[in-house]
Amino acid sequence: MCARFGSLEAFDMSRIGKIPVKIPEGVTVDITDHSLTVSGPLGTLSQMFRPEVKLVSRDEEILVEQVSNSKLARSLHGLTRTLISNMILGVTSGWSKELELSGVGYRAKTEEDKLILTLGFSHPIEVISPPGIKIEVNENKIKVFGVDKALVGQIAAEIRGLKPPDPYKGKGIRYVGESIKLKAGKKAVGIGVGR
Repeated sequence: MCARFGSLEAFDMSRIGKIPVKIPEGVTVDITDHSLTVSGPLGTLSQMFRPEVKLVSRDEEILVEQVSNSKLARSLHGLTRTLISNMILGVTSGWSKELELSGVGYRAKTEEDKLILTLGFSHPIEVISPPGIKIEVNENKIKVFGVDKALVGQIAAEIRGLKPPDPYKGKGIRYVGESIKLKAGKKAVGIGVGR
């Protein structure tokens, strides 16, 4: 018996892991061994899962069950359920990240599957969109859209990494809504006039 958490049975299953993932209309799910394929209006996603968890499709829902009560199985229970939920949201409504350019002369435009950035370097920088990722530019904002949440986040982070915000003036590429803590610049010291 644990005074803080009640009985040790409370650790047997994750609270998030126990919640079934609903399969919306228009989405098909295929479970093979430890592999899951989800198809929806926006595309198809597939992922392999660890053998410590078992996926069960029942009554328009996916249930995640622990195969054992090991520490690893318990830690994967909630994570697996969240990943499946993200896959279903991805193929139905998609994921997006928005970035903004801040700086004089900083520009962005798209050409076919390429994002072309002018960031004050001697030459423009090109970012090629991988399959499943769409990049849109509207004035100084860049929108990265796709069905795979991890890939959308990775591409957005790579674009931001090309010119992270300057710590003194905040110039560069940042996420929309990201606040940058600016450092104080060096202050000019006056030189005393000799008498």
